[in-house]
Amino acid sequence: MKTIEIYTQAFCPYCSRAVQVLQGKKIAFTEIDAPHGSKARADATSRSGGRTTMPQIFIDGQSIGGCDELLALDRAGKLDALLAA
Repeated sequence: MKTIEIYTQAFCPYCSRAVQVLQGKKIAFTEIDAPHGSKARADATSRSGGRTTMPQIFIDGQSIGGCDELLALDRAGKLDALLAA
């Protein structure tokens, strides 16, 4: 089973949309609260190669980007294969 992590912050519509997409796929994922100034936010930035926007999504430790990238993968029909075990 793939390990999916998503760093989010409160009141972020992009974070909410990305979480909705993942929930719709009926897969297990870990949502990590990463408000400005937090260690989790610094971890997300470091792990993503310096990206500071939220959300930041990782599949098996590999950064796939944020909400726009997640939606693009889904529209292209590539997300399900990426999430498959």
